[in-house]
Amino acid sequence: MTNLFNYIDRPSPIHRLTGACKLVCLVAWSVAAMTSFYTPLLCIMTVAAVVLFRVAQLKVKDISFMLGVMLVYILMNNILIYLFSPNHGTSLYGSQTVLLRIAGPYVVTAEQLFYHFNVILKNACTIPIVLLFVCTTNPSEFAASLNRIGVSYRISYAVALALRYIPDIQREYRDISLAQQARGTEMSKKASLVNRLKAASAILIPLILSSMERIETISNAMELRGFGKGKKRTWYSGRKFTRADILCMLVCLALVLVSLTLTYLNGGRYYNPFG
Repeated sequence: MTNLFNYIDRPSPIHRLTGACKLVCLVAWSVAAMTSFYTPLLCIMTVAAVVLFRVAQLKVKDISFMLGVMLVYILMNNILIYLFSPNHGTSLYGSQTVLLRIAGPYVVTAEQLFYHFNVILKNACTIPIVLLFVCTTNPSEFAASLNRIGVSYRISYAVALALRYIPDIQREYRDISLAQQARGTEMSKKASLVNRLKAASAILIPLILSSMERIETISNAMELRGFGKGKKRTWYSGRKFTRADILCMLVCLALVLVSLTLTYLNGGRYYNPFG
């Protein structure tokens, strides 16, 4: 079954970190990547993201669908940037090295290509960490982690339920799809794209109805158990910070300081090899 934001259990050091630690590291990593266009730092962070994937024992096939979606997003993002601002790199770096003239304002410059390279690096070092966080964090522990850092336990539990419900939706969609195909609906690659989309859209109504029924069952069960009556609650999956958690958070917070320091020393966010 296609993996879509599912928890993948593996005996790795990253899985053993607490959810609160991974949440802090994710936020710090994202801030470090988004606040700087310092190319050497982005390259190091991209390599580190790949290494962390290996440490977490995650395989490409585990997240192949989401990686495909992210690659399409990166491609479309760069195409739209060029279409709407083909000389943005030139204005940023203060020079113009024309490599190819296309038509009108659309020219290929080294500065524009370098800017696109940096945009790709920012996505390449951030998106894998987001997927790593989702795939290595147990939803119940994540709820406890959110509550640990001050988020209301009602909101925390709602987030956990949403994450736990994603695999159920995938499974339900697959079961309905197989039932439709057993009745003669063609949804394989043999059918045209239009017919496949029509068949997939026909699954939405029974999927929504089954989802509403499941939501009602869960909400009734929570209400019968008095959920939300108290100001606090205990967490079965909650864990205390370990030395590894503290070390990882310190490293990620230090990464933010490095990013801000490089931005200050560089005199701006953008690393300029042309000036």
